[in-house]
Amino acid sequence: MGEQPVAPMVSGMVSTRESTARLVTEFSTDSRCCLASTLWSPLRLGTIGRGPDERVESAHRRELREEAMEYRTVGRTGVKVSSLCFGTMSFGDAADEVESARMFRRCLDAGINFFDCANVYAGGRSEEILGDLMAELRDELIITSKVFGPVGSDINARGLSRRHIVQAVEATLRRLKTDRLDFYFVHQFDYETPMEETIRALDELVRRGLVLYPAVSNWSAWQIVKALGVSERDRLARFELIQPMYNLTKRQAEVEILPMAEGEQLGVIPYSPLGGGLLTGKYGSETRPSSGRLVENKMYMKRYGMDSYYEIAERFTAYARAEGVHPATMAVAWVGSHPAVTAPIIGARNVQQLEPSLAAARFEMTPEMRSKIADLTPEVAPAHDRREERLRNTF
Repeated sequence: MGEQPVAPMVSGMVSTRESTARLVTEFSTDSRCCLASTLWSPLRLGTIGRGPDERVESAHRRELREEAMEYRTVGRTGVKVSSLCFGTMSFGDAADEVESARMFRRCLDAGINFFDCANVYAGGRSEEILGDLMAELRDELIITSKVFGPVGSDINARGLSRRHIVQAVEATLRRLKTDRLDFYFVHQFDYETPMEETIRALDELVRRGLVLYPAVSNWSAWQIVKALGVSERDRLARFELIQPMYNLTKRQAEVEILPMAEGEQLGVIPYSPLGGGLLTGKYGSETRPSSGRLVENKMYMKRYGMDSYYEIAERFTAYARAEGVHPATMAVAWVGSHPAVTAPIIGARNVQQLEPSLAAARFEMTPEMRSKIADLTPEVAPAHDRREERLRNTF
């Protein structure tokens, strides 16, 4: 996802491809449908180790997944991804190897073929665990990672210089045990490195086959458009996917970033559709759980510290419950219903927490419902801040 938490390296967790692959099979949420990793595809489970009845069951479940999971094309790339992307920030941090394997297996079972990571997640441990889990499935999956944040004490082990980008992607590929990334995000804007330097470095990675498509997270619309202009002018590989923050309480992306993405044919995978847990039904004006990001993590406490956010969460939770829908399901579906959005990034600490977000793939968000939910928050002003003329249809 788009955040950059500073997390220590998890020690004492030596992983092997064999042990993690075993976890994927052993800890299936449905023991009747074990994973045969060498035969899996986004909508296909293998039949290794199954009896005839179980193979019939697998075919039945495949049909259900085909009906439930929608696949969308990322911008103009031709690459098709599930309408939900799973963010692996919890791997090796809030979720140990066992729980990470359970969630990975559950995502596969739901039809997800899209997994997002970053080199700073859990000090690189998230990439290592994801690499073990996906080892036999690599060609079936769409994998991302990111570069920018500090990954060591070296003064140059950060940012978007050509030097750091090359070193970072090579380290990421080693941890993921793969020869290429489908999408490689610059994680933040680097004010100390010329944009042209960064874009040329990414283009070189594409030419080397280490990265298929450059991508960008946490840049403003003008920065992205300027980068697209540099790519076109110099005939360099351009950004094809963006990852902004977007949820019911953080709607700034609607002003320029999402319209820009539509206009430039960029894929969009927003992070934090649940607002760090704010929109899961646990928070309200006078309601706080005893644990969770918003009460444990200083960055999230600051990001969602305004009282108005909790008032929105309370109104939203009441609306979702009146509709008989889990608030997390509705929040993810609301983000995914924006016409510019390719796939919201969902995440969790465990399978139980993951289930409501997965349900968003099966939830139909009508235009009327989307509008009613949007009305629970203050109106988002247009970039020129002249909404009164727009409402009068004067231009």
